[in-house]
Amino acid sequence: MSTEPETTEEAGPGTPDTPEAPGGDTTPAPEDGRADGGSEAAGEAEGGDGAAAQVSEADAELAAQRVERERIERRKAEKQGPIASGAKLSGKAADLLAAVRAVESGDKPAAPAFAEPAPAPRRPAPEPVRRPQTAPAPRAPGAPAPQTVESVRGVLAEGGAPEALAPQVAAALGEGADAALREDPWQLLRIGGVRPDQADGFARALLGTACGPGDERRGRAVTVWLLEQAALAGHTALELPTLIAALGRQNVPDPDAAVQSTLAEGEALAFQDALEEPGAAAPRQTEEGEQEEERPVRVLVGLERYALAEESLADGLARLVNSLSKETDRAWQSAAGTVSDGAAELARAVAGHGLVLHTGGEAARAEPAALLGAARAAGLRAFAVCHTPDGRRRLAARPGADPAEHGVGTVAGLLSGAEGPGRDADGALELDLLIVLDGPQLDVESAAMLVESLPDGARLVLSGDPAVLWSAGPGRVFADLLAARVCPQIASRIPDPGPIGELVSGVGIGELNQVEAPGKEIVIVPVRDAGEAVHRTVQLVADSVPRAIGVPADQTVVITPGHGGAAGTRALNSALKERLNPGPGRFGGFDPGDRIAYSPAPGTAVPGSVVKADADGLHLSCAGAPVVVPRERVEGAVRHGWALTAHQAVGARWPAVVVVLPGDAAQALSRPWVYTAFGRAERHLSVVHGLEQALPKAVAETSAKPRTTRLQTLLRTQVTND
Repeated sequence: MSTEPETTEEAGPGTPDTPEAPGGDTTPAPEDGRADGGSEAAGEAEGGDGAAAQVSEADAELAAQRVERERIERRKAEKQGPIASGAKLSGKAADLLAAVRAVESGDKPAAPAFAEPAPAPRRPAPEPVRRPQTAPAPRAPGAPAPQTVESVRGVLAEGGAPEALAPQVAAALGEGADAALREDPWQLLRIGGVRPDQADGFARALLGTACGPGDERRGRAVTVWLLEQAALAGHTALELPTLIAALGRQNVPDPDAAVQSTLAEGEALAFQDALEEPGAAAPRQTEEGEQEEERPVRVLVGLERYALAEESLADGLARLVNSLSKETDRAWQSAAGTVSDGAAELARAVAGHGLVLHTGGEAARAEPAALLGAARAAGLRAFAVCHTPDGRRRLAARPGADPAEHGVGTVAGLLSGAEGPGRDADGALELDLLIVLDGPQLDVESAAMLVESLPDGARLVLSGDPAVLWSAGPGRVFADLLAARVCPQIASRIPDPGPIGELVSGVGIGELNQVEAPGKEIVIVPVRDAGEAVHRTVQLVADSVPRAIGVPADQTVVITPGHGGAAGTRALNSALKERLNPGPGRFGGFDPGDRIAYSPAPGTAVPGSVVKADADGLHLSCAGAPVVVPRERVEGAVRHGWALTAHQAVGARWPAVVVVLPGDAAQALSRPWVYTAFGRAERHLSVVHGLEQALPKAVAETSAKPRTTRLQTLLRTQVTND
């Protein structure tokens, strides 16, 4: 592979394309402190018939702009200065509001409070996880009443917390939120971004000496908070010893009592799951003198939301496995006879089983695509869904998957009813076969909704690459199903082609190999520091890759481990915007033509571009479809999108990819991360590399972080019992 890119200018070490902000902060101000989207600039509207009309119109527009600028400056001052909370607040109250805003905007991930070892002092920002509070939905008719918000505002001010949290607290606690918060101040922990130490300060201000670390209310609130943090990290439950230890680290004096109180109040559920390890069972003597086998169990504690989703998913999968319809046997035989090789093997497995797993890389998607076409040609009601619109586009381009006949969609589109077949009188999808690609990206709730929507007798195929990053939301559905071995598993033998395919395949088995790339398919760009990494990245995207590879800048994406840091998405997006689409960020930090990543729902990132802004909000074009984001949602739901994290990029591919690995990124890397990032490239991969030996070490030694789930145990029990 080549180790030097072609460039037209000499890059100096540590010389980013954009100057640092005052104080040395390289974070772009528009993205961190965006104002609401304003009106379009004067001069874009067409003039009137007379000079007087033009002058009047211009004066009106200038006046409107002055008002808008004043409002923007007020918002910026509110965010950057002391926080108004009855009186001007600063210190801990300002810190609390800043923390909440950081989590809501995605700038700061939730703290993994239950994690095992303490992080190193300079831990880089981890890959963002799914955050339900990232892009809150606009207030519907069921929003909290204004008087409720005002009452909560008074309680927050009394306790020294920022009044800006009042709408969120009122929405979370409902009617009577002020009384509930005054009675139990630790309910503030239900707001994303609030930490236990901040809630403790709020409680002391309200309750005085009547509260302490051993307060039962505090124990329950911290227990629920820890379970929420666990869900953000992908767990559907926590083992009891892990939860007890985490409570101890949060200075809960009696963790056992805190857990029992939480369970008694119904704020969490406890489970005893039998362990199925070979040789683990031991006989014991009963009172009647008979020997009975004692099965070891593990005790888990989880939130009801995820526990019920996991149990519903297991029930639904067992139903599909055990309700195989014979009415379509002839059609399935016909479908299996029209395909060959791996697709034929997959078709035969689906003909005889209600649930089938299919594994393979990008090239292996040809097999489920062929199955989809054969099933539809045989008269079966078949549909396929992908994780992203780009995945849908790539699948639809393969033979057999005809988008014109509505045979391909996305998971979100199918669940919302915007795509796919209709539903019958019972609410079930009118399908004989559902193929789900990008299986590892299914979280437990989405998977449960899909399976619940399938009628008895339908077939389900889950297909995907088990080496990529897991879902942003709780669960590891695809990995649990593979491990449970309750259904046929078809492994594709189609390799991904070319030097990039060879490199990614090696990463998948823990080897970072030297690969011959005669056509500059892979280029390694060594850098000494983060500043040089930013400079080289901009140079590659804007000049080297378009000139040497023939891929324009708008078809190249940058992938980096996190949002923060000197070479995170915010710094890279600021530099790339200045080079590729400079502008003042007049629409809430954005300008027409900016590339963006839009999050319509937690855990999703749809690439697109800014079209304009008006009174309705920010107008985007995403996957060819127009999208309008209301003003109040822009700050939390829209980011610049020249640079993404691997979690944001998973499920999509680009002609060219630049992966940025600065020297301080080693702790954020793992084999799945590298595999996912490198695998997003179709024609060209540039690696801006400052890790030296840390990269091959991460590929060889650092696997996916384990997630605690119950699906394997539930599946084995359900399938066996049924």
